Amino acid sequence: MESFFHTLKVELVHQRRWATRDEARRDLFAYIEGYYNRQRIHSALGYITPEQAERNAS
Repeated sequence: MESFFHTLKVELVHQRRWATRDEARRDLFAYIEGYYNRQRIHSALGYITPEQAERNAS
């Protein structure tokens, strides 16, 4: 989890400021579901995305 939060902060949180909590919540959800889980490769998974790893496990 520490690695995830570090990545989240470096790639999203430290890059901008939000006017409201709802705006921040929307962007965090979009980052996690739209990018982190579907497009970003992970070394711990053999350099594939979590979505690919889940499909391979089925």
